[in-house]
This record gives sequence, C-alpha cells and structure tokens, in this order.
Amino acid sequence: MSEFRIHHDVNELLSLLHVRGGDGAEGYIDLLQKHRTPYVNTTVSSHSAKVKLAEFSKTPEDFLRKYEELKSKNVRNLDPLVYLLSKLCEDKETLQFLQQNAKERSESSTNTTTTTTTSYSLPQTSTKMSMQELDELRKKLGNVTASSNAPLPAEVTRKMLRDKHNKKNPTLPNPVFPNWVYDRPALLGDFITSSGPTGDPAVAIGTMPLPAQEQALVEDLLFVLVGVDGRDITAQPVLGRQNRSFIVDSTLDMSIKELVNRILPVASYYSTITRFIEEKSSFEYGQVNHALTAAMRTLMKEYLILVTQLEHLQRQGLLSLQKLWFYIQPTMRTMEILASIASSVDKGECMGGATLSLLHDRTFNYTGDSQAQELCLYLTKAASVPYFEILEKWTYRGIIKDPYSEFMVEEHELQKEKIQEDYNDKYWDQRYTIVQHRIPSFLQKMADKILSTGKYLNVVRECGRDVTCPDAKEVLYTLKERAYVEQIEKAYNYASKVLLDFLMEEKELVLRLRSIKHYFLMDKGDFFVHFMDLTEEELKKPVDDIVPPRLEALLELALRMSTANTDPFKDDLKIDLMPHDVITQLLRVLAIETKQEKAIINAEPTEVGLSGLEAFSFDYIVKWPLSLIINRKALTRYQMLFRHIFYCKHVERLLCNVWICNKDFKLYSSHCAKWFAAAFALRQRMLNFVQNIQYYMMFEVMEPTWHIMENNLKTASNIDDVLCHHTSFLDNCLKDCMLTNPELLRIFSKLMSVCVMFTSCMQRFTQSKRLERLSKEQGTMDGPPTEREHAEEAEKKRLNTKLLSEHADTLQSDAGFETSISKFDSNFSTLLLDLLDKLSIYSTNDCEHSMISIIYRLDFNGFYTERLEKMAIERSQKASA
Repeated sequence: MSEFRIHHDVNELLSLLHVRGGDGAEGYIDLLQKHRTPYVNTTVSSHSAKVKLAEFSKTPEDFLRKYEELKSKNVRNLDPLVYLLSKLCEDKETLQFLQQNAKERSESSTNTTTTTTTSYSLPQTSTKMSMQELDELRKKLGNVTASSNAPLPAEVTRKMLRDKHNKKNPTLPNPVFPNWVYDRPALLGDFITSSGPTGDPAVAIGTMPLPAQEQALVEDLLFVLVGVDGRDITAQPVLGRQNRSFIVDSTLDMSIKELVNRILPVASYYSTITRFIEEKSSFEYGQVNHALTAAMRTLMKEYLILVTQLEHLQRQGLLSLQKLWFYIQPTMRTMEILASIASSVDKGECMGGATLSLLHDRTFNYTGDSQAQELCLYLTKAASVPYFEILEKWTYRGIIKDPYSEFMVEEHELQKEKIQEDYNDKYWDQRYTIVQHRIPSFLQKMADKILSTGKYLNVVRECGRDVTCPDAKEVLYTLKERAYVEQIEKAYNYASKVLLDFLMEEKELVLRLRSIKHYFLMDKGDFFVHFMDLTEEELKKPVDDIVPPRLEALLELALRMSTANTDPFKDDLKIDLMPHDVITQLLRVLAIETKQEKAIINAEPTEVGLSGLEAFSFDYIVKWPLSLIINRKALTRYQMLFRHIFYCKHVERLLCNVWICNKDFKLYSSHCAKWFAAAFALRQRMLNFVQNIQYYMMFEVMEPTWHIMENNLKTASNIDDVLCHHTSFLDNCLKDCMLTNPELLRIFSKLMSVCVMFTSCMQRFTQSKRLERLSKEQGTMDGPPTEREHAEEAEKKRLNTKLLSEHADTLQSDAGFETSISKFDSNFSTLLLDLLDKLSIYSTNDCEHSMISIIYRLDFNGFYTERLEKMAIERSQKASA
C-alpha cells in the first residue's frame, strides 16, 4: 500500500468517526508505516492489544471467546485489526463518539422493535411451565440457533466449488465421485441412527450389579469408539460444525459414569475426524486437503488397530474400564490434535495455501511438546507435497498446473499481442498475480520471488525455448526454512539470468532502445532536417486531407538519404496521425481520476480541425518479448516527448523563415526602420526562447538521463530492474520537460501560440509590402510597351489581382502593424515572465532543481531578474496579508 493510500484511508476513517483536531492521524499513519509489509502479515504483537481491548470491554469473556474462535479459523488479519482497535481505544475522542454511536443505534433498534410485532406465542406469565415443557422449549431454541448458524449442506458446497472450477477451467472439468459414495451413509463409519432399539429396554442398567454394569459399559464404549451406538450410550445428532455429544443412561452408577465421561471425548474426536476425512476427500476441496485427509486416514488406521486389540482383550474377559482408560490415554492426545486441526480447517473453509498456513502455525505453536509437534509436522509434510509439486513446476519451468485453484500464483487470460494495442493493458502485471489468502505463511517472505521466477521462465518458454532450472531438486517442507528458501533463491537467480540474457543479447534490447532514441528523441539531426523539408507542404494540410501512404513514402526517402540508413531497425518506424494535439493529449492524461477529467471529456470539440503538424507523430513496431519493456504505455510517453520537441522544431523553423523573408525590409524607406527593428527584436527573443528550451530538453534532460539509464541497464540483475530503470527514465524526462505539470504546460502552450501567430502576422505583412512594391513598379514604365512588355504587364496584373484578393484583409497601415507588434511583445513578455516565475517557485518549493536551468539560460544577462524579484515581493506581501 502506498504512503498516499495510507494517508487517505486513515483520514477517511477518522472523518467517518467524526474525529477532528490533534495529531491523531499522523500517529496512526506512523504506526501503520512501521508495521506494513509487501503482503498481509501478522507482524505485530497481539497479546498486549488483546489484553487492552479486554479491559475496555464490558464483557471480556465474550470478547476473548470471539477472539479465540476467529483465531481457530486462522483469520490472517486478526492480529493487525486487534492492534489497530487497541490504538483507537486509547483516543478518548474516538471512544466518546463510538459510545454515542452505539447509544443511538441501540435506541433506534429499540424503537424498531416496539413498532414491529412477532409471530411467536409465549406462554402466559401467570401459568407455570413444567420441566418437560421447559426442556422442549430449550431444545427448539437450540435447534433454531444451530440451524441458523449451520453451514450449507455438503452437497451444495461441493456443487458450488465444482461450478466455480468448471467455469474457470471449462476444458478440464472437475472429476467427481459416483453418487453411491454419498448415498450410502454406512460407508462413513460415523454413528448411523438405527430404526429400532439395540438392546432390551426392559432391563435398566442401573438395576444390574456393578461388575455387570462395568462389562456392559466396556462393550458399549468399544462400539462408540468406532462410530456405532451402544445400548446405554447413544450419540446425539450433529448440527453444522458442532462436536458430537452423547447421552449416557441416567440410572448408571455415578463412579462408572464418571469414568465413562472421561473416555467419551475420544469418541467425539473420532466422529469429528471421520466426518472431516469423508468430506474433504472429495476432489472439489483440492489436492492439499486430499493429502491431509490421506495422512489422517493413515493415523486413524493405527487408532482402529488399537480398538481392535481392546476388543480382543474384552472378548477374553481381560478388559475393565480402568484398563480401557489406561490404554486409551496415549491415543487421546493424538485424537484431540487431529480433531482440533479438522475443526479449524472446516471452520476457516481452508484450501490450498490456507490449510498449509494453519498446519504450519500449529506445528510451531506446539514447540515444547515434541509428540504433538511431530504429529503436526507429519501432517504438514504430507499436505504440502502436492502444493510443492505445483511450486516446483512453476519455479523450475514457468508452468502452472493448478487444477483446483490452490496455488498462490493465479493465471489470467490475457493476450500478449494486446500489449501493443491497448494503452492500459498490463500484461506483465496482470497475467500472473499473487492471491493473498493462498500464500502459506512459511512462504510469505518468498512470495515476490516465486511470482517473478515463474514469470521470467514463462516469457522465455512462450518464445519457443524450453527452459528448465539445472539446479532443480525436490522441494520438501521442513521446520528449517533455509532448505526450501535456498532452492527458490537458486531458481530465481537462474530465471533472472536466462530472461535478461535472452532480451539483452539475443533480442538486442539496448540497440532497440537506441533506435527509438534516434527518432522519438531526435537523436539523428540530419534525418529530421530532410524529413521536415520533404513533408513541410504535406503537413501544412488539414489532417483529413493528408494521404498517409504519401507520408510513409517521404519517411522512407528521408531515412535512405540520412545517416539513419545505417540503423538496422529503421523499417519498424511508422507514421501515426493522432486525434488530438499534444497539449490536449497531455492535459487529458494529467486529468485522469480528477475533477477536471469529466470537464475535459465532456467539453465540445473545437470547430478548427487539426493540421498535419499538430497531429503528426511516429509509431514503432515492437514484437514479443521486447514489448514487455517497450510496451504501449512506454511508446505513448515517447510519443509525447517527440510531439513536444517536434512542435518546438516547427515553431523554430517558422521563426527562421520570418528572418529569411524579412531580409528585403532593409530596402525600404528609413521611416519604417523603428518598428521593423521592434519586430526583429521580438522575433529574436522568441527564437532565443524556443532554441534554449530545445537545448535544455535535449542536452540537459534527455541526454544525461539516457546515459544514466544505459549505465543502470548494465548492472540490472533481472527484467523488473530493466522495467524500473526504463520507466524511471521516461518519467524523469516527462517531468523535467514540464509535461507533467498542467500549469507550466498551459503557459508554454500559450507562448508557442503567440510565436505562431506572430510569424503569421509577419508573413501577411511581408505579402502586403510586396504588393505595394508591385503596384509601384507597374506605374514606372516608360515609352510605348512592346508585345513582350504587354504580356509581362498582363501577367503581373493577374498576379497582383490574385494577391490583392488573397491578402485584402491583411493590408494594414504602418501604425496598425506597429500596434500589433507591440501587443505581441506585451503578451510574449507577460507569459514568459509568468513561466519563469512559476519555474522559480517549483524549483524552490518542490525541489525541481533541474528546471532552474531554464531560468539561467533565458535570463543569462539579468534582463528578467528585476521583474522576477518584484513579482516575488508582491507574492510574499499577498501571502502575509
């Protein structure tokens, strides 16, 4: 979770709790940041927090009981939640609000209760209930409560799991047991209710002598221990996940009854384990649970052998209740642990990694009890075998074979070809993802590397190369995590090296990036001079009138005529005409997930169509697996940078053309020199601004950042490092080129617009002066004209008429032209000062020190320093006022 997300969530929680004032939010944020991990993990100590919450609670017993219940279900977020609640309870303001909220809720629930009527008929308070009626009422209430809390029937749960699996894997349906497995309850071996009495009801056991009672109870207990009702001991029906309870004949002697009640928990454990084994052995519950039940079934065989031996002693008359209690005691602890594990897995609805986490935690919890720990270790090893088989295939070959959705890595159906088509496609991030609740707790720290290892191998494998880790060994669960951690580390290092070498050497990633730099970052200057000269007339047209094949042909010609001809990847460069100009595109991207986004999207499109220059961009063809690095998102960033520099180049060319066209002005009368000089000075200032901005972007931002990225790529150890360095390069370029700041971007856009409008005005004025000169030349002809002169004069008149009709609205007086130049000068100076002022603020407040270079370059002689100082003083005075 990012730091911004933590701040947002904590402040949102405090606002919902109506907690204001103080530095409470910062305190909670600091605590959460100290204890946060890449994945959900109980890294905080819950004991002190639990004690503190119990002290605050009015019913601490209920709180502790609920805590233990959730703990038995292996709820992972329980300890962090308790820790956070304990910190909230220390805030008096929060406590006061919670108490007020609880009071309001209780009052509202009371009002609701009084306004509703119930359909239950209670007995009259004046009459007394008999004991029999009280027992019946208690039994009905117990049945209603149990049925309301009871889980779904087993067949419904199995069907839901089966449908979920078949929906995810339609080509690999889930196998099922035949119906007779579930239709014959006798196969379960767990207390089948018989239709008739099992013994003679006429003789009560309490009327028999003590030795006879003991012998009868021994026989009953041997039946009950293997899941069959006895004559005097009968099992109660089980509702939901309740433990099995038994009814013992009430006439039994108390001493015998006490000893029987000590032995009966073993029968209850047996019932719980048997039901768990039969239920979780189904295919729908996954391979891990199936392996766990197989291990439990092996242990239960030893238990049944013990009961068989006791039956043999009983038939020989050598078994008494005391001996039965003696022989059964060692098994009781084993059965208790097995039943506890079965209940926890069942309550938590654990599958796959969740089951292994529970078994691992139990194994460590029994530290100090060697017998119990050995038992849990045996179960964990057995249950982890299928999970580690999936892990081995993933980390050694990059293949997921997870038919029951138990593994921590989940595969999603994504097409790698779309990584070139869709801007928001995240193949690398979304094709394979971590599922938090499936991560075994003992693999929590290695989850990132396990995910990356398989992803790396999978990329190489999809390129048609079969890869297998040379250090592939069987991974087994042990209490010493170093054993399997070392194996995962070896597989990760191998996968990283294989993919990195594949991309760097065989696919020539660095050369590809350099090729992109040649075109998108204008590394090849002569190529762009040729290209812009060839396409100048074509790109002046509206974008709808441009013929893309003609542009492609001109691009091919420019590539062949320049040094770009030596680039082996030049054929992958393509032409792309975008639907928006670069400023609109950048503002739409920057407005994502803000209030401005809706306003920009819903804004009516402008009536003025885009020109080819505004819509033009390059595109680049990148194939798999290089498209992992040079994906659509990265190419879009390259296009933004290119369009920004390309438009600056276009404005520079316009200003240079104005200089070429205005060379004729030195032939005009001297009275024009004053305002011509003002226009030339303004043009020079504009050209100085555009050229310095280009120099800054290309030689102070892109080139140094590129060299840093190249050096980082040489030391990269895996493909994630390469992705990180490449993304960081593009982000830094966009930020330092002022393309991620909407305020700076708008000012820069206005400056460029003023420059373009100024060049248009100068060109119109140049045309008007040419018309004046043509008209004067026509009136200075001496003598009768010859035929040739007649023809030339007619042609000049025709051209003169055409130019007059085209530029009639541009003919202005000298005073009007001088006013226009003055307005352009004022607008340009105001915007430039605004830009420099904003840059000085960002370079100071936001530590964007690279941007201050623009100020130094544009204000090299201190021309703007005085004005900027005045603006800073005015801003400080407004802030203090």
